[in-house]
Amino acid sequence: MNSCLIIGAGIVGLATALKILERFPVAKVTVLEKESDVARHQSTHNSGVLHCGLYYKPGSLKARLAVAGVREMIAFCRAHEIPHEVCGKLVVATRDEELPRLEELLRRGAANGLTGLQRLGPDDIRRIEPHAAGLAAAHVPEEGIVDYRAVCDAMRAKIQNHGGLIQTGAEVTRLRRHGDEWIAQAGTGESRGQWLINTAGLHCDRVSELAGEKREVRIVPFRGEYYELSTEARHLCRHLIYPVPDPAFPFLGVHFTRMIGGGVEAGPNAVLAFSREGYRLLDIDLHDLADAITFPGLWRFLKRYPSMAFTELAQSLNPERFCQALQRLIPEIQTQHLAPGGAGVRAQAMTPQGDLVQDFHIVARDHALHILNAPSPAATASLAIGGHIASMI
Repeated sequence: MNSCLIIGAGIVGLATALKILERFPVAKVTVLEKESDVARHQSTHNSGVLHCGLYYKPGSLKARLAVAGVREMIAFCRAHEIPHEVCGKLVVATRDEELPRLEELLRRGAANGLTGLQRLGPDDIRRIEPHAAGLAAAHVPEEGIVDYRAVCDAMRAKIQNHGGLIQTGAEVTRLRRHGDEWIAQAGTGESRGQWLINTAGLHCDRVSELAGEKREVRIVPFRGEYYELSTEARHLCRHLIYPVPDPAFPFLGVHFTRMIGGGVEAGPNAVLAFSREGYRLLDIDLHDLADAITFPGLWRFLKRYPSMAFTELAQSLNPERFCQALQRLIPEIQTQHLAPGGAGVRAQAMTPQGDLVQDFHIVARDHALHILNAPSPAATASLAIGGHIASMI
């Protein structure tokens, strides 16, 4: 492999560039990023959790790369003195009907190779998280928290030290094949590479279309909003407290996360974003909005999950509804403990049938790889994803 163009300098694009340079030391690697800096969107608009692969179907790409990825990410953080902490997580069952699902999570985690998993009763829950309420919980000791901004900065430095080129302010507007090369037209002019790697995240489906792909799956943006606990309420959460996922609900549900820089976040919910980069309720991009509402898959999805859509929107508009969801895990939480925090937008791939693409989704073409679904735990697994892409080349 002589040269490679990577479109998108989020954490997955950066990790991919780094892994390609390590595998092919003489290759010319160019990363094109439309923003003025790297890692401006999903990579740094998240809760900063190190996920280790508890939830994912054994044998899936997500499961394999999450388990390998969290260990590689922790080693990377140690090597580069990046703030992180392997503090562990509780996944708490608060209702009888959740107990069989908790057992399935423990089975999946063990099948995926996680170590130290334990099923806890109420007394053990309170020993780890004194203010959490639950009938039982899964203790996941390999999970933790990290500063993903610092991770991305370290990756950028390593790429540049290996001779890689990162061009910011370089939005790709055209892609074409000429002989054995891909040619990208961007704000900085033309860039060429023998290989094309699409890691454009929120815009990956559009980049694939520029490369001649039919958009069989569509990126539908879901905004996740967070609250931060007030200073007097931070003691209510020591580490990470998550609910048992509901199979009738396509997202994890609101949870508590201690942040590496201090403080505790609560959230996120999941509401349709009116812009792929819309971090506030009234951020609207007409092109993005039209792209979503003219997609039949979205309407089939909403028809399948009407109560979820209503509940999530109500929680977005009403802090008291949001607080009620949090009280299932920590009953002492009150509305006055919540202050508006940040938000992120999840690049969720959806099929025309209205199904969310659950696994990482990589489409391989002639000298091109398109990563068309890489939501959480992609940040944690980014180095493993990058290594997987380099091995596919």
